[in-house]
Amino acid sequence: MASKVNKTINEINEKIKKGKAVVVTAEEIIDIVRKKGRQKAAREVDVVTTGTFSPMCSSGAFINFGHTVPTMKAAKVWLNNVPAYAGIAAVDIYIGATEPAADDPLNKVYPGEFRYGGGHVIQDLVAGKVVKLRAEAYGTDCYPRKDLEKDVTINDFPSAILCNPRNAYQNYNCAINLSDKTIYTYMGPLKPRAGNANYATSGQLSPLLNDPYFKTVGIGTKIFLGGAQGFIVWPGTQHNPSVPRTKKGVPRRPSGALFVVGDLKKMSPKWLVGVSILGYGCSLAVGLGVPIPILNEEIIRYVAISDEEIYTQIVDYGYDYPNGITKSYGEVNYKELKSGSIIFNGQKIPTVPLSSYKKAKEIAQILKEWILEGKFLLTEPQQLLPSA
Repeated sequence: MASKVNKTINEINEKIKKGKAVVVTAEEIIDIVRKKGRQKAAREVDVVTTGTFSPMCSSGAFINFGHTVPTMKAAKVWLNNVPAYAGIAAVDIYIGATEPAADDPLNKVYPGEFRYGGGHVIQDLVAGKVVKLRAEAYGTDCYPRKDLEKDVTINDFPSAILCNPRNAYQNYNCAINLSDKTIYTYMGPLKPRAGNANYATSGQLSPLLNDPYFKTVGIGTKIFLGGAQGFIVWPGTQHNPSVPRTKKGVPRRPSGALFVVGDLKKMSPKWLVGVSILGYGCSLAVGLGVPIPILNEEIIRYVAISDEEIYTQIVDYGYDYPNGITKSYGEVNYKELKSGSIIFNGQKIPTVPLSSYKKAKEIAQILKEWILEGKFLLTEPQQLLPSA
């Protein structure tokens, strides 16, 4: 009998440096395990890459816009007329992805049916576009200036840090609407009487569904974030691993989440995209990918999970969700969701993804290439994320 597989991240990094590491995507590993079995696959494969690209409302950026002459302690700040939070320090601000433009408080439609908010500001900045900075202050002896208005680009900022408190949710609801009118939600428009079903996870490519018990993912894990390298720095807000799971450990409802940061100046507008959700507001679509080191057979068992093995709950957003009711109207797997329709109460209804599986595949492939080329080494988590 072959000995058990037991690797370390340091050993895998040495193979990466020598160009000998075997790296595959979370989509590719499924067939490898089916053909070769878990033990042989665990022995041969060193890293599995994952990816997701979806609106992630709990996102934003810390920006230092630089000291002025005379100096200023900003009390109110706007970027392209989107309010940023200035209660931090003299010229430090935080702009949130869901903050709408100040001259459009009701999210009135912009030309081209396009709303504008913090997510769009972030995309404009990483695209190198000129942004209007406006600031007001009450004035102090050490910071006498009271107003500022100028055009800036991201290169004018001493620092710009993407700082997202809750990204890459581990599974999410399948949303329907059982009321008699169309409703507009962060899950997109939902037609009355279960006229459609919307979902927001990349399934078998989704980062945390490939490490459901956080055996390799933790504080200090290096990731793909917004087209550059970023880091997991804490469990995401609302991180809740204590939920019902399948026999393979997959959470059946929203569970874990990641708090992530990265250098905004190195990111790409392709992977940070401002979005407008009809009748709901603004957000930011974030590209995120996590490498999963194959340390043993247990890890290979998790990463070999396929869409038909990943289930989520069908939840009513017409009445239940707004009133804090967690009732499930059944379960559905991601193979069914991705087919374009599901059967609900005996009727066939269309399914609509908020996330892009095509872009998730691209992220997993880019991360795979970075590792194969030796541009991306794995990091040892300083502390694993809470798993229960």
